[in-house]
Amino acid sequence: MDLSTGFFFAIGVAALVVGAEALVRGAARLAARTGLSPVVIGLTVVAFGTSAPELAVSLDAAFRGEAELAVGNVVGSNIANVLLVLGLSAAVGGGLVVAQRIVRIDVPIMIGVSILVLLFGLDNRLARWEGAVFVALLVVYIAWTVVSTRRSTRPDVIDEYDEALNAERLRESSPLTDVGYVIFGLVLLVVGSTALVEAATDIATELGVSQLVIGLTVVAIGTSLPEIATSVLAAIRGQRDLAVGNAVGSNLFNILAVLGLTATLSPSSIPIPDASLAIDLPVMIAVAIACLPIFANGYSLLRWEGALFLACYLAYLSWLLLDSTDHGVKNEYAVGMLGFVLPLTVITAIVIAVRQRRANAAFG
Repeated sequence: MDLSTGFFFAIGVAALVVGAEALVRGAARLAARTGLSPVVIGLTVVAFGTSAPELAVSLDAAFRGEAELAVGNVVGSNIANVLLVLGLSAAVGGGLVVAQRIVRIDVPIMIGVSILVLLFGLDNRLARWEGAVFVALLVVYIAWTVVSTRRSTRPDVIDEYDEALNAERLRESSPLTDVGYVIFGLVLLVVGSTALVEAATDIATELGVSQLVIGLTVVAIGTSLPEIATSVLAAIRGQRDLAVGNAVGSNLFNILAVLGLTATLSPSSIPIPDASLAIDLPVMIAVAIACLPIFANGYSLLRWEGALFLACYLAYLSWLLLDSTDHGVKNEYAVGMLGFVLPLTVITAIVIAVRQRRANAAFG
C-alpha cells in the first residue's frame, strides 16, 4: 500500500467521523426541540446520523459497480455495532442500562430484519423490490416509534432528556446553527465516503483479497467509528440509554435504510456472495439474537458481558483473516465460528438462571 492510498483512507475515515459528529449534533438538537426522548433520538436521529457513513459508502460503492463492498460494509458494521461498539461501551463504561422498549420492541425487530436479509439473499442477490420492502419498513418503524413515544409524559423521560441533551444549552442555541451542522456533516460524509471507497478498493487489489473482506473489516470498522465514539462517550457520561439505543438503532438503519436504499437506487441488483450466506449473515443474525437474553437479564449489559462480546468479535476477525489468506485450518475454524452462538447462549442462560434463583431467594 503506497502512501497516497493510506493518506486517502485516513482522510476518508476522518471526514466520516467529523461529518457524522456534526450531523448527529445538529439533527439530535433539532429533534430534541420537538420534545422527543433520548431513547427515541438514539434509536432514530442519532442512529441514522451515525449510519450515514455506511449509507454514503454503500451507495458510492454500488454505483461504482463494487456492490460486494456495500454488502460487506453493512453486514460487517452490524456485527461490529453489537460485538465491538456495545462490548467496548460496556467494558469502558462499567456496564450499560438498557431501556425496556429496546428489549421488548427494537431488538426483536433487529432480529427479524436480519433474518429477512438472509431470506432475501438466498438467490445470491438483493433485488430492487426487496430493497423497497426495507425502505417501506423503515418508514413504518420511524413513524410508529415517534408517534408511540411522544405520548409518554413520564417524569423519568423528561429528566433523562435534560441529562442527555442538556436542555438549557439547547434553548441557548439557534436552530439555524443546528441546520448548519447538518449540512456541514452531509458534505463531509460525501467527501469521506468517496475517499474511503477508492482507498479501500486499492487496498483490496494490492493485498489480493476480496472487496467483501475489505468491506467486512477495514471499511466496516471505519464507518462504525461514529457509533464507537458516540456510544462510548455516552456510556462514560452516564447516558446509557442513548448508547444502547444508538447501537441497536444503527443496526436497524443499516439494514432498512442503507441496504434498502442501496438496493432500490442501484443500477442493478446487489449480489450476495456465497461467503456471506455461509458465514457472515448467520453471524450477524447470531449476534442480534444474543442481545435478547443478555439485555433482558435485568435490562443491562454488564462489564463482563461486554468483554465476552469483544472476545467474540476478535474470534470473528480471526476467521476473516484465516479465510482471506486461505489458511489450512479455516474450515475447522469455520465450524467453531458457526457454533459460537451455542456456548454464548448457554452462558447467558446459566447466568439468567443463577440470577433468577438469587432474586427468588431474596424475595422468598
